[in-house]
Amino acid sequence: MIPGLASRRRFSELSEQEVLALAISSEEDDAQIYRLYAERLRADYPASAAVFEDMAAEEDHHRQMLIDRHHARFGAVIPLIRREHVAGFYARKPVWLAENLSLDTIRGEAEAMEREAGKFYKLAAQRTSDADTRKLLGDLAAAEMGHEKKAEQLVQTHLTEDAKAEEDRAAHRQFILTWVQPGLAGLMDGSVSTLAPIFATAFATQDTHTTLLVGLAAATGAGISMGFTEAAHDDGVISGRGSPLKRGLASGVMTAVGGLGHALPYLIPDFWTATVIAMIVVFIELWAIAWIQNKFMETPILRAVVQVVVGGALVFAAGALIGGG
Repeated sequence: MIPGLASRRRFSELSEQEVLALAISSEEDDAQIYRLYAERLRADYPASAAVFEDMAAEEDHHRQMLIDRHHARFGAVIPLIRREHVAGFYARKPVWLAENLSLDTIRGEAEAMEREAGKFYKLAAQRTSDADTRKLLGDLAAAEMGHEKKAEQLVQTHLTEDAKAEEDRAAHRQFILTWVQPGLAGLMDGSVSTLAPIFATAFATQDTHTTLLVGLAAATGAGISMGFTEAAHDDGVISGRGSPLKRGLASGVMTAVGGLGHALPYLIPDFWTATVIAMIVVFIELWAIAWIQNKFMETPILRAVVQVVVGGALVFAAGALIGGG
């Protein structure tokens, strides 16, 4: 049995007072989530932060209405019951994940929060045979559905087309700084820097197994080195480049991928077959780098080709000359 599962109660086992108490605690949790979202977004996305502040205020208002209703029906003492105490109740992601969510993801999470709550209460109302409980759950469902419509109105009020476009541009820029730029640097390093040792070994030994081992070692070592370097040299606080963990992961993985691309063909036993395929892979890698530079970094395609393809060709030639010497 899963630890803690035995202590959780089914929703069908809750009394009307406990259902109302659960609704109160859920509204309180959601208001806190919205405020943390607002705080997370305030510096970079002020319009969206204002939306979440108003949504939190709406949750506070409905929570107070539920408290007043509980006081009228059951008294001032509200049972302590939360989502995690009820088996099958809709769950919320841990609030601390907001630090790692994009703007679009946070917006989507907020919409899902209201939609899930409304759907849950609506289905729960259909499953009960008690008239008072059915009315209570139906009112809660209507309130949550109203929250979703209110959220749309708040977005229209605070998040104008210009504000949304500006926030989308800021989110895209952050994506470039956190993921694309470190990943591109890693791909360039892994693809270009490993050319010389791999092809020097290949032409010096003409042994595919030895070349494969050198390539695996070079790609893995470069990936680890680039990943740690990217994560350690800038914590992102002043530069605004985002999480060092994300940047280190992007840089390290793409560095290893760049090196492995022209090392893995040497799994083929025949030397010249493996080498020709490796050369084709190198050509594809270099053009992919040029394409990424042009698409995401807005580097003119001709300049990107010259920088990457010519540079890669020089490194490849150096490795081939050294290995064949």
